[in-house]
Amino acid sequence: MLQDKFGREIHDLRISVTDRCNFSCVYCKSADPKNYFPHRDLPTWDEFLRVARVLAGQGIRKVRVTGGEPLLRDGIVNFIGDLHRIRGLTDIAITTKGYLLPEMAAVLAATGPVRVTVSLDSTDPAKFARITRTPRSCEKVMAGVEAALAAGLKPVKVNIVLVRGFNDDEIVEFARLARRQDLIVRFIEFMPLDADHAWSRGVVITAKEIVETVNAVFPLVEIPRRSPSETALRYQFADGQGELGIIAPVSIPFCGQCSRLRLTADGKIRTCLFSLREHDVRHLVRNGATDDDLAQFFTRVVHQKEPGHRINEPDFVQPKRTMVYIGG
Repeated sequence: MLQDKFGREIHDLRISVTDRCNFSCVYCKSADPKNYFPHRDLPTWDEFLRVARVLAGQGIRKVRVTGGEPLLRDGIVNFIGDLHRIRGLTDIAITTKGYLLPEMAAVLAATGPVRVTVSLDSTDPAKFARITRTPRSCEKVMAGVEAALAAGLKPVKVNIVLVRGFNDDEIVEFARLARRQDLIVRFIEFMPLDADHAWSRGVVITAKEIVETVNAVFPLVEIPRRSPSETALRYQFADGQGELGIIAPVSIPFCGQCSRLRLTADGKIRTCLFSLREHDVRHLVRNGATDDDLAQFFTRVVHQKEPGHRINEPDFVQPKRTMVYIGG
């Protein structure tokens, strides 16, 4: 098992397979004209798979495929199927905006067990369009959620990034959604990773506020964490109908139990979402490195993992890359 110098075991890998996205969400990327990595800079599917195989041999058990929008990249379904065939990987998941799920949910389900998380930041079409800066898309994403449920891609999670003044008035409505459908609804605190640098503490809806808002309408009972490295605080409704999660990196950091590595769409390893330094594995893969070379590289990189993200420290520096280029 990979272990950092703080004793944290690393068993989760997030692979961003593209920086392209069909949305331009305010908390993620700029509304400016698109500026993507050249295709030659993106690792091939075989290169992604080789990295995953080596890391699986070092104890990685869970892989989450992200983007950008991973469903935009040709070959994504075959890639998910190939991940299932890597010895040691026991949990495959994908995070998507959901816009393409109506057409792709069934074929994803056919590859094997896949957990799906859909980003859905409003149930109001007009507000959804303002947040994503993409018109006429809310209905398609809602259809994608239904398609994922119908295809058996369970559990289906819906992630909401809460931003004060944008969608904080929908907290209770999303709680109703969790009670009404077979979904796990998860609220995420807004993090300083936006390209427009609109983040401030004043627009963060904290975990405490979320719990208090929901609890006033639907009493909640906290669910014990399944493992120390689990990112979400979990709650069920007191009457047993549905589940909520809250990911609170700003108000309740969970860095001390972090178990994750990230592989960006251009082949860099990041040891923290807020890393100021990246480690180029694509260069090694393309220049003759053996699997043993790669394993030693990952061991060295993990040993350099940061103790925490420092959002709450006076010397915090926002990474130059935004979420769409790091991988959600």
